[in-house]
Amino acid sequence: MLLSTLLITEQAVQPATEHLGKVEQLIQKLLDWGLNAGGHLLGAILIFIIGRFLISFLNRMLARILAKRRVDAGIQSFTKSLVNILLTVLLIVAIVNKLGVETTSFAALLASAGVAVGMALSGNLQNFAGGLIVLLFRPYKVGDWIESQGESGTVREIQIFHTILTTADNKVVYIPNGALSSGTIVNYSREDTRRVEWGIGVEYGENFDKVEEVTRRLIADDKRILDTPAPYIALQTLDASSVNVVIRVWVKSPDYWDVYFDMNRTIYATFNKEGIGFPFPQLTIHQAKD
Repeated sequence: MLLSTLLITEQAVQPATEHLGKVEQLIQKLLDWGLNAGGHLLGAILIFIIGRFLISFLNRMLARILAKRRVDAGIQSFTKSLVNILLTVLLIVAIVNKLGVETTSFAALLASAGVAVGMALSGNLQNFAGGLIVLLFRPYKVGDWIESQGESGTVREIQIFHTILTTADNKVVYIPNGALSSGTIVNYSREDTRRVEWGIGVEYGENFDKVEEVTRRLIADDKRILDTPAPYIALQTLDASSVNVVIRVWVKSPDYWDVYFDMNRTIYATFNKEGIGFPFPQLTIHQAKD
């Protein structure tokens, strides 16, 4: 009787023991997987931290090298932007590899998505090529005042996809390099000198010789105005209410706006002092007699 009871008890305990063993194996596998995944995750975090530090260090070192060699500011900004992107891509690949994803599989995934990504980024690829064209043919450089795509301002940076302008009222404008490389660009800073032009209206009956003499005296007094090419003054048009005089002089490009506004003020004050009248629209009405 006792023997049979022991046999029954042993038969009942054996399945429970086997089940407990399977649970222990599952728990052990989960622990092993957790430790392995935790190690990969910790390694990926360390790679990210160290990688960001190295990228920042390499970017600073590259900036110092380019500045020391006095590389053009546009090439500097373009190169730094490109190198930063390439290093960031390498860091992402290293992190993905550390997390256990095979780099070959990752590369295959990128290759399979290449067509779709290429179509989505076709505009950016065009802008990248445009940036290379801008750096190669140099229609403008950092510090130039340009006008393009309906915007005008000083070139602040030439990045791999965009050129950054700062407008006269301190707005920041991003213009795609693709549009700049294939569109019209007006560069106001390319040449050392520029021509300033005024159109001044005087009253009918004024002595043009006197107007010319006074104007030439004002031009001679302003040392910012160049002697060569020689200043040009001529009677341009006989308008409905005024005799229009055109004045053209040459100045150094940085002096353009200062000379333009200063001469406007000087001409106005001097003409009034010399008794040269400025016209205003007039309409003569003749009343018929009954």
